[in-house]
This record gives sequence, structure tokens and C-alpha cells, in this order.
Amino acid sequence: MAPTNTAIPGLLSLPRLTTLLASLIVAVGAGTNYVRFSAQPSPSFSLNQLPSSAYSPQLAARLHISHTQLNIVGLAGNVGVYISGPFWGRIVDSRGPRLPLAFAFVFLFFGYTGIRHFYDVGLEGDTTLSTFSLGLLIACSFMTGAGGNAAFTGAVNSTAKSFPDKARATTTGIVLSGFGLSAFFFSTLAHILFPGDTSSLLLLLSLGTALTAIIGFFLVRAIPLSAAEDSDHMVVPTVAAEAEATIFDHGNDSHTPLLDEEAAPLAEDPSAGSGRTSSHSRSRSRSKQDAFEGPNIYGRALWINPDFWLLFAILSLLSGTGLMYINNVGSMSQALFAKGNPTYDEVEASQWQATQVSTISIMNFAGRIVIGLISDNVKNRFGFPRSYSLVLVSSLFFCSQLLARQIADVTNLWKASALVGFSYGTIFGLFPTVCIEFFGLSHFSENWGYLSLSPLVGGNLFSIAFGRNLDAHEPGESTAAATVERFVAHQCLEGRSCYVATLGLTGTACFAAILLSGLAAWRERRKIIAATAARPRVVWGGY
Repeated sequence: MAPTNTAIPGLLSLPRLTTLLASLIVAVGAGTNYVRFSAQPSPSFSLNQLPSSAYSPQLAARLHISHTQLNIVGLAGNVGVYISGPFWGRIVDSRGPRLPLAFAFVFLFFGYTGIRHFYDVGLEGDTTLSTFSLGLLIACSFMTGAGGNAAFTGAVNSTAKSFPDKARATTTGIVLSGFGLSAFFFSTLAHILFPGDTSSLLLLLSLGTALTAIIGFFLVRAIPLSAAEDSDHMVVPTVAAEAEATIFDHGNDSHTPLLDEEAAPLAEDPSAGSGRTSSHSRSRSRSKQDAFEGPNIYGRALWINPDFWLLFAILSLLSGTGLMYINNVGSMSQALFAKGNPTYDEVEASQWQATQVSTISIMNFAGRIVIGLISDNVKNRFGFPRSYSLVLVSSLFFCSQLLARQIADVTNLWKASALVGFSYGTIFGLFPTVCIEFFGLSHFSENWGYLSLSPLVGGNLFSIAFGRNLDAHEPGESTAAATVERFVAHQCLEGRSCYVATLGLTGTACFAAILLSGLAAWRERRKIIAATAARPRVVWGGY
């Protein structure tokens, strides 16, 4: 027998709040893949000068590996995050979050433990790391990325399924914010507890991330919704639909029998593809609101769906812009700091870099929460789908690139970093719920896994463009440049001219994303109007 609504926990019940809090804790432990990028001091720093908020430079120094090899190690972690998404998503959709969380514990613990082992052993003299050892180090980095994504996927999926549509963007935004704050949380904690101790930072990452996975294993689970809450996302959210419900909601004072209550199928969505079953295009209930089944698009139907590629392109352009900035803000701040500065101070330069990273992390956290509140409010109060908020997010990114182009002093770079961080947070706070609205909740995690492959495209493209732009500017011949060059090898010292062309490229990409976001919102509006027109009408008969 199906459980009654009285047996199902309420919206603010202890089981739902426990899942939300535990999912947030899991997310905080899942985003540590970016701790390695928390600061990028120059290679000439001594180990005792390097801040404890990053371990990539220290690892490179201990193992005598090149910048190219270090980037490969870092790339392995990113690949682990993105490539594993569809795999973990399919498992979570079909079996729940516990199995991925178990794998997350194993991958995170042994991944960071392995990296720590390499760091502690180190290399002496002029010896170099063997190919086999480098392969193991790359594998450990991959495990940290894949493990973090396993935990994160389980946490977001459980939260999305535990809260009704009216609160889904807000609650998932809270969980997503934990992922954005992860690097800042662990690097700050390590700086307080073990200042300057990279081995202890890696131990903290090993034990801390594994502990969050254990907490999630026992406490994170999807709490079923009541029939009314579960159908919230199926109600056509338009003023026209509300008016139509009012028109056909007549009182039956004459006790006239209802002659025809059969629900008409939804208008066929031209973008749904062949994977959308007919059972998901018909009315599921006979309530006064005439709630409908939401979409259920996955597998082959997802890949041939124009909306999937539209969202893929938008996310690629925006996330690629954000990743380019995040991964290279150290070089940007270094170029601005060195411009016209004859007394280059390495410690101060590192502090400016760390300032940008902290600003980005905090604003990333804020953006994920704020966009959830905004998109829920826009939908619940005004009846607009969440895809309308894509235009806002794209516009924020466009403004961030315009602002970054204008900044010529490192003391003002935090303004651009704050806007980029906030914008980056809004994308990943909004897109999961948009993915649900477009393709349905049943296969959400698998679909989101495929959609989240898009940052690999935009991120690599724009980062390569940034690197080439930087390489094209040789160090100047001024006294300041000559002074700085001995401290910072292969670094452009010409201020914003070192990278402004790349910001022009990303600015153009963000403007294109605005146009594509408008197209996505228009397509969603068109589907809603078609669904509204096809809503079942009650035919009343009389004697």
C-alpha cells in the first residue's frame, strides 16, 4: 500500500533538514580539487615562504617536476571531476547516494594520502621523478577529482528529490554553495592549524574529505515527497494556466454527473526526441490544478535534443570564462603588480594573489545561494520558468569581463574577482534546476553529468587562449621589468595588456551566451504555452 501523506515528513521536518545539512557537509568536502590552485607563488619562493593555502608549487619543488607535468597532474583532477559525472549520475539515479558516497570515501582518502606520500618522500639532489611514479601521482589526482564528484552528485541528487519544486533551487543552491566554499574552508583551516605545513594540509584533506563522505553515507538520503508536493513541478507555471484553472473549476451545485474527465495528452514537444515515453505526456492526477507529468528525457533522446545542446553551449561559454579567470588570476595579479614597480616584493605579490582567490571563493559561495533564492522567487511569485534567470547570469558574466578589462591596478582587481566569483557561483547554482525543468527529475544526475562535461570545452579553449596571449608578450626592457624578471621567469610584466585580448574573447563569448540564454527562455516559454493550450478541459453535462 502506498504511504499516506500523513506518514511523509513535512517540508521543514527533521529528516529533510538532516539531509540538507548532511548534503551541505558532503559538498564542503567535495570541492577540494581546487585547493591546489588557491595560490600560485613564483617558482623562486623558498618552501618556508609558500602559503599553506595551496600545495601544487610545493609539490613541484619537492618532486622536481616541470610546470607541464604539474599541469598534467592538475588536469587529471579536473578530468576526474567531469568525466566521472555521467557514471556517478546513473548510479545515483538508479540506486541512491550510498554507493557513490562509499566510493568517494575510498577515492578521496587514498587519493590525498597518495599525494601526501609523494610529497613527504620527495626527491633529493638532481634526481627526477620516474615515469611510473608520475603515473601514480596522476592517478591519485584523478581519484581526488572523481571521489569529490561522487560525493557531490549524491548530495545534490538527494537534496533535489527531498524538496518540492517551489524550494528546490534554494535548497540545492545551499548545497552547491558548500562546493564553492570548499577550497576556502580547507585552506583557511590549514592556515590556522598548520601554517606553512604542506604535509599537514594534505593530511587534513585526506581525513577531512573522507570524514564528510562517511557522514553522507549514513545521513544523506532522498526523503519522499507527498503527492501534492511531488506534483508541484508539473503544474504549468503561467498566469494563463491559473486563469484557465479558475474558469473550469465550477461548483457542482446541481449534482450533475461529470461526463468527460479524460485528460488530453500534452502537446508534443518537438525537442523531446524519441526517448520521451507516452506515459510521461499525460495527466497523472485529477486535481483542480490538473497537474501533469514533467518531462523524462534521457539517453539517446537527450543527445538529439536541441535544448540539451543549447544549454551545453551556454554552460560551456560561461563556465569556460570563469575557469579561465580562476586558473589565471594569479598571473593577472602578478602582471598588474609588476607593471611599473621597480621594487618587486615576492611576499606582497603572493598576498595579492591569495586575495583574489579568497574573494572568488567567498563570492562563489554567495552566488550559489542568491541565484537559488532569486530563481525560486521569480517562478513562485511571477510564474516565470527558471530558464529566464539564465539571461541574468549571462549578463553578470558579461559585466565581469568588461570590468576586468578596465582594471589597471592590482589594488582594484578584487572588484573583478568578486563579480567573476559571484557570476561563476550563479551558473552552478542555477543550471542543475534548469536541467530538471528541461529534462525531468527521474534521470537528473545522469543528465547533469553529461551537461557538466561542457566546462572541459570552454575552460580548455579560453585557458589556452590566455596562455598564448601571455606568451605573445615578452618581458619589457624597462628597469622595472629587468628587476622583476629575475624573480618571475616567463611572466609578462606589461600589466593588463598581457591578457586584455583574452578578456575581449571571453566578453564576446558571454555576450553570445546572453543571446543563447534568451533563446532558451523563449523556447521554454513556447513549450509552456503549448502545454497550457493542451490542458484537459472538464466537460459538464446536464439533463
